[in-house]
Amino acid sequence: MIVKNILISQPKPVNGSQYSDIIEKFNVGIDFCPFFKAEPISVRDFRTQKISILDYTAIVFTSKVAIDAFFKICEEMRVVVPETMKYFCVSEAIALYLQKYIVYRKRKIFFGNGSVDSVVGVIGSKHKDETFLLTYVDTIKEDLEKQFVKAKLKHNHAILVQTRMSDLKEINLSKYQVVVLYSPMDVKSLQENYPDFQQKSVKFITFGPTAAKAMKAANFDIEIEAPTPEVPSVVKALQLFLESE
Repeated sequence: MIVKNILISQPKPVNGSQYSDIIEKFNVGIDFCPFFKAEPISVRDFRTQKISILDYTAIVFTSKVAIDAFFKICEEMRVVVPETMKYFCVSEAIALYLQKYIVYRKRKIFFGNGSVDSVVGVIGSKHKDETFLLTYVDTIKEDLEKQFVKAKLKHNHAILVQTRMSDLKEINLSKYQVVVLYSPMDVKSLQENYPDFQQKSVKFITFGPTAAKAMKAANFDIEIEAPTPEVPSVVKALQLFLESE
């Protein structure tokens, strides 16, 4: 298979050097285009959920955009988050992002391996008495909610971010031999923008277990799933795929 063009469902990185070696080495073009836009909800919409942030002793984050939204809401509502607040994140990358807002201390920030199961595993018996606020984008993440119910953890949830599908109709999808997707929302956007899309020879690379799960539910084949110990990043996945062609 000859690969000439690759589409990545993310904004163009400020520093694109991580992809420059791939472009030069394999003589391919890489385009970046977010498949959806995520925006923090308004304080007014947050208040309709009747959530008092200070009622909780631990916050659970599954995305960086939820972190941005949480601290924006706290600032606008003049809520001072106590130093004792604990944070549980689905992955290390999300946990490290907290440094944008708070001093990173291992004794109050914990993270899983990318799956919702791992978050409950990190909580274990040591933190089981905390009162958790699960933060979501648009809709409840049923898998996470079910895990907290199963573990009998005291919790509630708050929707902090609203999403809007990008208009991709100006993009000629047939131009691309490889498409990289990062989330279930990317998959949903793909289907809504291209209702007649058929995979045929298009190769998909996914990053994150939720994106892979959504792809499989939509009956799309995945060429490479990341992250794994062997394929920790999209850059590595692209390198491995292009080297095999």
